[in-house]
Order: sequence, then structure tokens, then C-alpha cells
Amino acid sequence: MATYHTHLQTRDLVAAGTMAFHLEKPAGFDFRPGQAMDVILPGAKDGDSTDTRHTFSIVSAPHEAELVFATRMRDSAYKHALGALETGTPLELDGPFGALLLHKNPDRAAVLIAGGIGITPFMSMLRHAAQQGAQRDLVLLYSNRRPEDAAFLAELQGLQQRLPRFHLIATMTNMTGASQPWAGATGKIDRALVLRAVQPLAQPIFYVSGPAAMVEAMRATLAAAGMDEDDVRSETFYGY
Repeated sequence: MATYHTHLQTRDLVAAGTMAFHLEKPAGFDFRPGQAMDVILPGAKDGDSTDTRHTFSIVSAPHEAELVFATRMRDSAYKHALGALETGTPLELDGPFGALLLHKNPDRAAVLIAGGIGITPFMSMLRHAAQQGAQRDLVLLYSNRRPEDAAFLAELQGLQQRLPRFHLIATMTNMTGASQPWAGATGKIDRALVLRAVQPLAQPIFYVSGPAAMVEAMRATLAAAGMDEDDVRSETFYGY
């Protein structure tokens, strides 16, 4: 991996408690959709400290002029420091890295399964697919507690209009106290939902991204639905 210098351009709220950070894209920073990078805060003395370095999937697509990552703003030293950064603050990046990449055979469908902030690598994949006019079946199963917790939901709904072979199935697991209405699916991503989603698809390959417990549960759900474990690829998010 190489180290690159960049700076913070802007930030914006993309869901309740979730911020997207927009960085200048350094020259020569080439990546593939689904990959990640380490973001190193100013003043880092120990390059491996969790207070100064954190891994994030890249939200932006390779063709975009900026680098974007998004995160839940949890109560940690790193997140507090990240949230306090001013526009123009210099940062360092290590990367890109990661193997959560879409398969090359367009005749096989891709089923993306995201829990919460696990949506981030899939945003890069779907933005890239829209830019390329991808000719493959893509299904996204996206689970959140409430609509206001679902990062990039409006953009995903728009992508469904632009990509004829992309189908979004968003589901909310706990509408108690929700401030936004929701007329879509509710409940967890279970075996029945998976089977309905894949019924029209040709030889789907599954990609699962989210918190550790969610990834483990989804692997069990997919096995119960009769999916070959060799066709399941995953990325786990710790502390996000």
C-alpha cells in the first residue's frame, strides 16, 4: 500500500448519526469499487493507533473526482477527533485495499446484502455500475431500524430508476419512534425474503457487508436458504 496526502473538502449528514466526509482525490489514487482505505488523522504518532487511524470503505466510485467515506459518529476518540476537523484539514490515506469486489461474469447475478453502515462499499459498486451502464442483474437487500437511519436511501431509490437491472429491497426492523413514514418492507432479512429476491436470478453470488453479528447471521440465513457457501462473500465492520 502507498501513503497519500489529501485534505477534507466538506462533510454532510447522510442519515441520523451518520456523516459522509468528502476528500480531495490524490493523484494516482486508483481503486476498484468495494475497496477500502485507512484515514489517518493529523498529529498521528503511532501509525497503528485506533485513536488516529481507521479503515473505511470508499463510497465514491472510481470515475468521481473526489474520495468519500461515511461513518456512524459513535463515541470514540477517533470519531470525536474526526467530527471536529475543519474544512481544509490535511489527512493521510493508506490504501486502497480489500477484496470485496464484484465477480467478472455478467451472466451471474449479484445480490448485495447490507446492514446499516455496511452499505458503503455497495454505494461505490452501484455508482460505478450506473456510470458504466452495467448489463448484469443487481439486487440490494438493505436493512435498517428506521428510514432516517438508512444512509443514501434516496440515492439508491434514484439509482433503481437509472439502472433497469437493479432492484432495491429496503426493509426497516424497528419503526418505533420513526420520524419518517415508510410503506416498504419491514422486518429482518430472513430466509423467505432471500428466496423471493433470488427467485428470478441466474446463479447469484452474494455479498454481505455490515456489523459482525449481522454478517454471521446472514451467512446462516443464506445457508438455510440453500445457497452454496462458496457463492457468499463478506466484509465485517467492527466499531462503526
